Amino acid sequence: MTAVTANANSLSWYEASARQRIDALVDAGSFAEFIGPELREISPHLAIFDLPEQFDDGIVIGRGRLDGAPVLVAAQEGRFMGGAFGEVHGAKLTGLLRAARALEQDVLILFDTGGVRLQEANAGELAIAEIMRAVIEARRAGVNVIGLIGGRAGCYGGGSLIAGTCSRLIVSEQGRLSVSGPEVIETNKGIEEFDSRDRALVWRTMGGKHRYLIGGADTFVDDEALAFREAAINALKAGRRCDVTVLEAEQTRLERRLQRFGAAEDAVEIWERLGIDQPTEIPGLPTGAFLRAAANRENADDAR
Repeated sequence: MTAVTANANSLSWYEASARQRIDALVDAGSFAEFIGPELREISPHLAIFDLPEQFDDGIVIGRGRLDGAPVLVAAQEGRFMGGAFGEVHGAKLTGLLRAARALEQDVLILFDTGGVRLQEANAGELAIAEIMRAVIEARRAGVNVIGLIGGRAGCYGGGSLIAGTCSRLIVSEQGRLSVSGPEVIETNKGIEEFDSRDRALVWRTMGGKHRYLIGGADTFVDDEALAFREAAINALKAGRRCDVTVLEAEQTRLERRLQRFGAAEDAVEIWERLGIDQPTEIPGLPTGAFLRAAANRENADDAR
């Protein structure tokens, strides 16, 4: 196997920064950043609101090698404005995806985002649309776009929409994936509908285990950088085409899922309907036991 960073075995993906994740993910010493610190591509909007700026606008992009193969990488920094999308942040990811299509190189997107910045709402929403288009165009050209989800901010809002367009998704238990975040649901529907302070509810509903069980993610891994690396290598080998037939099949799968689980009031009820033995035990299961339980679920209609 190609050399990896020394601390990749022990590094927590959840606790790591964007640059630490990249260093642990790609082959040791292979990453070269585009638009690095010396160029200082910062948001033109945040100063208006007296908000702090960051030299990379919360996203690191560049080129590296994964198990010897060239890849393009984008990693969001959840510690800066919750990894939220703004004009520059979005433009960097869009540009990387367009370059991937031209270079015919696969892409790894390390998601860690709460969605779009309220201070750059219009620019952020436009960025989401441009990125989704760029992902689909890259995939149509034969490029794999792999999403990795396991950061502190999760993958919410427009980030979740982008994740849904990826070739494959890799998630850890700590990762969360949802169009609407817990606070957004509570604000709009009330605490009776969703208590955002109930961490068990949040992870049970939006966490990596649930998303994997219902077919919303392809691979479930431990919260270790090396586990994400190995899963990414395998995901690039697997690939997934993107054409009308695939999209129609996905639409059918989602319609079936809604019919089957739409009336369920809790994730545990969904797990029970999937045929999981002792569904209430799922949140506490270690990875090996969880994957064994998942392998026995009734997933004929829900394989992603």
